[in-house]
Formats: sequence, C-alpha cells, structure tokens
Amino acid sequence: MPESELTVMPQLYQRVLRLMGNRFEISVVSEDEAWAEARIDDAVAEIQRIEALLTTFSDNSQTNQINAQAGIKPVKVNREVFELIRRSIRISELTQGAFDITYGSIDKSLWNFDTHMTSLPDAQTARQMVRLINYRNVVLNDADGSVFLKEKGMRIGFGGIGKGYAAEMAKRLLLQKGVKSGIVNASGDLTTWGNQPNGQPWTIGIADPNAKNQPFSYMNISNIAVATSGNYEKYALINGKKYSHTIDPKTGLPVSGIKSVTILSPNAEIADAMATPVTVMGVRVGLDLINQMQGMACIIIDDNDRVFTSKNIKIG
Repeated sequence: MPESELTVMPQLYQRVLRLMGNRFEISVVSEDEAWAEARIDDAVAEIQRIEALLTTFSDNSQTNQINAQAGIKPVKVNREVFELIRRSIRISELTQGAFDITYGSIDKSLWNFDTHMTSLPDAQTARQMVRLINYRNVVLNDADGSVFLKEKGMRIGFGGIGKGYAAEMAKRLLLQKGVKSGIVNASGDLTTWGNQPNGQPWTIGIADPNAKNQPFSYMNISNIAVATSGNYEKYALINGKKYSHTIDPKTGLPVSGIKSVTILSPNAEIADAMATPVTVMGVRVGLDLINQMQGMACIIIDDNDRVFTSKNIKIG
C-alpha cells in the first residue's frame, strides 16, 4: 500500500501541571503530536493570563487592586474582569447569596480545615467575620468599567468561579485553533468537546464519596461541563461530625448534610459557580433551583449516602 494511503489514527495527548493553585490536566486529540503539544501550550498560556488577572496572591492583580481600594475609591478593570464580576453577582442573586465572591473577608485563621481544628468558632465570632460578605455592596459602573467595594475590609475572590472560567476560556481558544476534541480538567471541574480517539463519547465516573477512587456510576459527558464540590477531601471532624470546607456566607459556619454535589452544564464557569451554592442550600432547595435552570442537571449525595438527582438526569 502506498504510504500516502496509510491513515494516521488520532491519539490523545495530555499534560498535567499546576495552575491557579490547582491541578490542571489538558487533553487534546490529534494525529500530530507536535501540533497537539503546541495547542496545549496555547491553552496553558491562556490559563496563566487569566490567573494573573484574578489571583489574590499578587499585589498588582486586578482583584487585589479592587480589594486594596475597598471603601476608598472605584478601580477601573479590564472588561473581562468587569463582566466576570457582573456574572458572579447575577449568580449571587439567583442563589440568594449562597454564592458570593465577597467571601474574601473570611479570615483563614477562623477556618483552617485540617486535623488540628477541634471546635467551631462561636456563632457570634463567625457572624462578625461574615459581616463584610455582601454582594450587594459591589458597585459596578458600566460607563467607565470600574468596580467599587463599599465597605473597608471587603475583599473579593474568584475561588468559586475562576477555575471554571479558565477552563471555559481555554476550551474556547482550543476550538478556535482547530482542536476538534479535548478536555480541560481544572482539578475536577472539567469541560469536554468532541469524542475520544476511538470515536466514542467522553465518559466520567461519578465518585463514590466513601471510596473516591471507586465510581458508582458512569455518564457520557461529551460537550458538557462537570463540576463537583465535595467534603470528602477537605473537612473538619468535630465531636464525630463532619463539617465541609464550604462556608455558608450568611452564618460564617460550615455547612453539613451533603457529601458531594456534581453539576452538569453546557458551560464550565456556571457548573463551577453552582456547585458550592447547592451545597450551601441543601438537598431540597438546591434541587429545586437546578430544576428551574435550562440545560442544568445535578447529582447530590447526602451524609447518609442517599443519592438525589435533578429531574432531567438518570444515573444507573
């Protein structure tokens, strides 16, 4: 057979690296290794660009410029950051404050989720800490693209939406560059498009929270974004009760009752942003909200290992 007639089978090229303080895994399907590696480089550069805008670990990031001027004056930011904040506030409104980017004022010393944490802070201390958490005190000025935090000491942070946003933007760039199939996985918040090299859809195992390497169910997730928020990786055990690392912004205390929430959505940013508030809202209210949202689905596992799913999903 002439060489030109040999068909090159597509392969999966993957790279794992630490970005935005998280483990990112970028996967590209291609017949050409050098091309695939160059596309992965493009995706990494895009995620690093977003990290530089959003990080709270760098004084000159736009996030920290906003925080430094809290209660003092508005700060002009890139349109991209402005629109991300605007979308974050919409999600706060939708979830009645269960999602709130102004959570940054919670002191890490109040919440140190490790084995050394032996008691909850008293309710009054916790309430005092969350006094500054209020998305309604973020003032957006469309005319000049500025952001103002009304109260001194207020801080915003993108821990609940940034990874999903970065995954979505990396996917968008890869599609523009001609990548027909791939996955961007931001530490469990992932978005997929196209198919596996063998032509089959991408699938995901939904982790069993009591044995997280053991999936209890598999689902096709091609062209879907998935985000999971679970207390099985980070929690405090106090008087025999597990407390999630997810804090209720209204009380300043950790939520309990839910082991994990998995959100499925066409968009990774929204999937990421909705996983935490559903955990805060609890099974009944959380499911009710997801059932009202177009194209969204969720799977919730409570502390008693009962599995709840939104109306538009069936798992076997």
